[in-house]
Amino acid sequence: MGYMEIFLVVVFCSLLLLLAPQNRVFPWSWPLIKLMPTVFLKSHELYDKITQILTENNSTILLKTSWFTKTDILVTSDPANVQHILNSRYSIYQRGSEFRKAFDFFGDAIFLKDVQEWKEEKKFTHAFYKENRFQKSSLKIIHQTLEKSLIPVLDHMSNQNQVLDLQILFNRYMLDTTCLMATGFDPGSLRIGFPKSPLLDAMDDMAEVVFRRHILPERVWKLQRWLRIGKEKKTAEACNILNQTIADYVSKNQELNAKKQENGDEFDVLKFYLAEATAKGSTKHTETGFLAANVMTLLYAGRDTSAALLTWFFYLISRNPFAENKILAEIRENFPPRRHFFPNAQELSKLVYLHCALCETLRLFPTTPVIIREPIQEDVLPTGHKVDQTTKVILCSYAMGRMPKIWGEDCKEFKPERWILPGKGGIKHVGSNSFLGFGSGPWACPGKELAFTRMKAVAATILHNFKVEVPEGQTICPGVSAPLTLKHGLKATVSSRWI
Repeated sequence: MGYMEIFLVVVFCSLLLLLAPQNRVFPWSWPLIKLMPTVFLKSHELYDKITQILTENNSTILLKTSWFTKTDILVTSDPANVQHILNSRYSIYQRGSEFRKAFDFFGDAIFLKDVQEWKEEKKFTHAFYKENRFQKSSLKIIHQTLEKSLIPVLDHMSNQNQVLDLQILFNRYMLDTTCLMATGFDPGSLRIGFPKSPLLDAMDDMAEVVFRRHILPERVWKLQRWLRIGKEKKTAEACNILNQTIADYVSKNQELNAKKQENGDEFDVLKFYLAEATAKGSTKHTETGFLAANVMTLLYAGRDTSAALLTWFFYLISRNPFAENKILAEIRENFPPRRHFFPNAQELSKLVYLHCALCETLRLFPTTPVIIREPIQEDVLPTGHKVDQTTKVILCSYAMGRMPKIWGEDCKEFKPERWILPGKGGIKHVGSNSFLGFGSGPWACPGKELAFTRMKAVAATILHNFKVEVPEGQTICPGVSAPLTLKHGLKATVSSRWI
């Protein structure tokens, strides 16, 4: 931490001591400075503290701070409020200007736009997930990356008896597969020895910057950017790497499209955009800036969320061997006892318990732990709380997954069985107002099925072919980043099950 950062922390902590009433329990008076001391000093406790406060206050708290900050903060994990904000009255709850400022490096990305402007792009943007050529191509890419990247790396680690960081492994795998699906090009970050990957490093830097921009007052992080200190110092360099790399992919794809050439058999997102734009006579969707911004969005959405969830998944099953044995038994019931990859969607549909274990992981460790909205007019929530343009609304999906009134008294336990239909053996559907793993309403993630396919393919392939051991004694806590990652990663060793 630089001298200026230390100075700023001291200043704000001093303000905290001056302003906070001594008879109040943490963190009631801290929203005055957006919980900054908690994040800097005890960031690993942030979401658990929020969960504790919400549990003690019937799932919703309204922090009246407008006399000081001009903004009140409402934090909720109440399903009725979630349904109201993200579905029933979604049109008046926008992502807001602060959200766009925090992600300003995304440029003209569609996900930064408010609902009315975004509606025009929704059908066009989401259509490629339903495109048969893209679905077939995605399965080919999963098979290719499992066979030529993931398995060779794990074989090498097994033969050399090396310790690896599963979070790094999954970040690299998901970056390569997502980039192939989005652009048709493989950045080659998942190789033996984990080669230097400027694109990967730039994405990591920007993810941390986004998180800090959400928790620091805007004036503070803008001051850091102006002074070129802290994480903001890396922002410009990381943005240049991201933009240049993606612009190169876009340019190459445009050249191939102009020459009517194909980059292999895959049908990637860029090809879809260019083909649709040509068919509909749209020039906007062929502009390099527009394409680069939305490819960048796909890279983050496809890499960060799935990689984080897989890391938490392997942590949880390492602490719950019964669940791991159930997954292995399910695989043995459906597949022969020999080395096997799992890129086939029909094969993966047989692995019901594995699917439920991933859902349970997402409940306990949602990759997007909070969702922020800003009302554009006055409104009253189902809980009776009044909000208006001076209110920032925070939906805490992390706390929602740990609410006894939603999940029962055993809500903090890892129990994949809670997702299985009693007597039928199928997967139980849980409404998005209680489970925000993939969002809800118009902003719900359109890539949910593809995400499950990729995660199940990776998890099943690793568990079936390798024994994974996660040593005790590691510090396990959330990191300071936009997705819910592990602060110190997850160290493990692997050994082949098939000699």
